[in-house]
Amino acid sequence: MTGELFDTYVAALQHDQADLPADATLVGVVRRPTGWFSATVDENVSAVAPPEELLDDAKSRESELESRGVDDAAANQRAWADVDFAERYREYLDSDPGARAAVAALEERLRAGESLALVCFENTDEKRCHRTILRERLAARL
Repeated sequence: MTGELFDTYVAALQHDQADLPADATLVGVVRRPTGWFSATVDENVSAVAPPEELLDDAKSRESELESRGVDDAAANQRAWADVDFAERYREYLDSDPGARAAVAALEERLRAGESLALVCFENTDEKRCHRTILRERLAARL
Protein backbone atom coordinates (compact mmCIF):
# COMPACT_ATOMS: atom_id res chain seq x y z
CA MET A 1 0.00 0.00 0.00
CA THR A 2 1.42 3.35 -1.04
CA GLY A 3 1.37 6.23 1.41
CA GLU A 4 -0.34 9.50 0.58
CA LEU A 5 1.59 12.54 -0.60
CA PHE A 6 0.69 16.11 0.36
CA ASP A 7 2.29 19.52 0.30
CA THR A 8 1.80 22.64 2.39
CA TYR A 9 3.63 25.66 3.71
CA VAL A 10 4.97 26.27 7.18
CA ALA A 11 2.63 29.15 8.12
CA ALA A 12 -0.38 26.91 7.41
CA LEU A 13 1.04 24.38 9.87
CA GLN A 14 1.81 27.02 12.48
CA HIS A 15 -1.73 28.42 12.28
CA ASP A 16 -3.44 25.02 12.12
CA GLN A 17 -4.71 25.67 8.59
CA ALA A 18 -3.19 22.64 6.86
CA ASP A 19 -5.61 19.82 6.10
CA LEU A 20 -3.31 16.85 6.64
CA PRO A 21 -3.78 13.44 8.24
CA ALA A 22 -2.37 13.22 11.75
CA ASP A 23 0.05 10.44 10.75
CA ALA A 24 1.66 12.33 7.84
CA THR A 25 5.37 12.94 8.34
CA LEU A 26 6.15 16.63 7.83
CA VAL A 27 9.17 16.73 5.53
CA GLY A 28 10.79 20.12 5.10
CA VAL A 29 12.24 20.60 1.63
CA VAL A 30 14.16 23.84 2.10
CA ARG A 31 17.81 24.68 1.52
CA ARG A 32 18.09 27.22 4.34
CA PRO A 33 15.84 26.11 7.21
CA THR A 34 15.43 28.51 10.10
CA GLY A 35 15.14 27.38 13.70
CA TRP A 36 11.41 28.02 13.78
CA PHE A 37 10.97 26.13 10.49
CA SER A 38 12.90 23.14 11.84
CA ALA A 39 10.80 23.19 15.00
CA THR A 40 7.62 22.92 12.91
CA VAL A 41 8.55 19.95 10.69
CA ASP A 42 9.57 16.41 11.59
CA GLU A 43 12.68 16.54 9.39
CA ASN A 44 14.22 18.55 6.59
CA VAL A 45 15.66 17.05 3.38
CA SER A 46 17.75 19.88 1.98
CA ALA A 47 19.03 17.74 -0.89
CA VAL A 48 15.68 18.15 -2.69
CA ALA A 49 15.61 21.91 -2.18
CA PRO A 50 16.62 24.05 -5.15
CA PRO A 51 20.38 24.63 -5.37
CA GLU A 52 21.79 27.84 -3.87
CA GLU A 53 22.56 29.38 -7.26
CA LEU A 54 18.99 28.93 -8.45
CA LEU A 55 17.55 30.31 -5.22
CA ASP A 56 19.87 33.30 -5.40
CA ASP A 57 19.04 33.97 -9.06
CA ALA A 58 15.31 33.86 -8.40
CA LYS A 59 15.51 35.98 -5.23
CA SER A 60 17.70 38.56 -6.93
CA ARG A 61 15.32 38.86 -9.89
CA GLU A 62 12.32 39.01 -7.58
CA SER A 63 13.92 41.81 -5.54
CA GLU A 64 14.76 43.70 -8.72
CA LEU A 65 11.15 43.49 -9.89
CA GLU A 66 9.80 44.54 -6.48
CA SER A 67 12.13 47.56 -6.48
CA ARG A 68 10.46 48.58 -9.77
CA GLY A 69 7.04 48.47 -8.10
CA VAL A 70 5.90 44.98 -9.08
CA ASP A 71 3.86 43.49 -6.23
CA ASP A 72 5.23 40.57 -4.24
CA ALA A 73 3.27 37.69 -5.80
CA ALA A 74 3.62 38.98 -9.36
CA ALA A 75 7.35 39.56 -8.86
CA ASN A 76 7.70 35.97 -7.65
CA GLN A 77 5.90 34.57 -10.67
CA ARG A 78 7.79 36.73 -13.16
CA ALA A 79 11.13 35.91 -11.52
CA TRP A 80 10.37 32.19 -11.84
CA ALA A 81 9.77 32.61 -15.55
CA ASP A 82 12.75 34.92 -16.08
CA VAL A 83 15.27 32.52 -14.49
CA ASP A 84 13.69 29.31 -15.88
CA PHE A 85 13.20 28.16 -12.30
CA ALA A 86 10.99 25.13 -12.98
CA GLU A 87 13.17 23.72 -15.75
CA ARG A 88 16.40 24.33 -13.84
CA TYR A 89 14.94 22.72 -10.71
CA ARG A 90 13.81 19.64 -12.64
CA GLU A 91 17.28 19.38 -14.20
CA TYR A 92 18.80 19.58 -10.71
CA LEU A 93 16.55 16.78 -9.44
CA ASP A 94 17.62 14.64 -12.41
CA SER A 95 21.34 15.38 -12.39
CA ASP A 96 22.49 15.95 -8.81
CA PRO A 97 23.44 12.65 -7.12
CA GLY A 98 22.30 13.83 -3.68
CA ALA A 99 18.95 15.03 -5.03
CA ARG A 100 18.40 11.79 -6.96
CA ALA A 101 19.16 9.73 -3.86
CA ALA A 102 16.86 11.86 -1.70
CA VAL A 103 13.99 11.60 -4.21
CA ALA A 104 14.49 7.82 -4.35
CA ALA A 105 14.44 7.63 -0.54
CA LEU A 106 11.21 9.64 -0.35
CA GLU A 107 9.70 7.42 -3.03
CA GLU A 108 10.72 4.32 -1.08
CA ARG A 109 9.07 5.66 2.08
CA LEU A 110 5.85 6.35 0.17
CA ARG A 111 5.92 2.86 -1.37
CA ALA A 112 6.35 1.43 2.13
CA GLY A 113 3.07 3.10 3.14
CA GLU A 114 4.34 6.23 4.91
CA SER A 115 2.34 9.38 4.22
CA LEU A 116 4.46 12.46 3.60
CA ALA A 117 3.70 16.17 3.53
CA LEU A 118 6.30 18.28 1.72
CA VAL A 119 6.73 21.59 3.52
CA CYS A 120 8.46 24.86 2.62
CA PHE A 121 7.98 28.59 3.12
CA GLU A 122 5.84 29.72 0.17
CA ASN A 123 2.06 29.92 0.13
CA THR A 124 1.31 28.55 -3.34
CA ASP A 125 -1.98 30.45 -3.50
CA GLU A 126 0.18 33.54 -3.92
CA LYS A 127 3.59 32.40 -5.13
CA ARG A 128 5.20 29.63 -7.14
CA CYS A 129 6.99 26.96 -5.14
CA HIS A 130 9.37 24.11 -5.90
CA ARG A 131 7.53 21.72 -3.59
CA THR A 132 4.69 21.42 -6.12
CA ILE A 133 7.21 20.33 -8.76
CA LEU A 134 8.74 17.85 -6.32
CA ARG A 135 5.31 16.52 -5.42
CA GLU A 136 4.47 16.05 -9.11
CA ARG A 137 7.79 14.28 -9.65
CA LEU A 138 7.22 11.89 -6.75
CA ALA A 139 3.59 11.23 -7.74
CA ALA A 140 4.69 10.39 -11.30
CA ARG A 141 7.21 7.86 -9.97
CA LEU A 142 4.63 6.00 -7.89
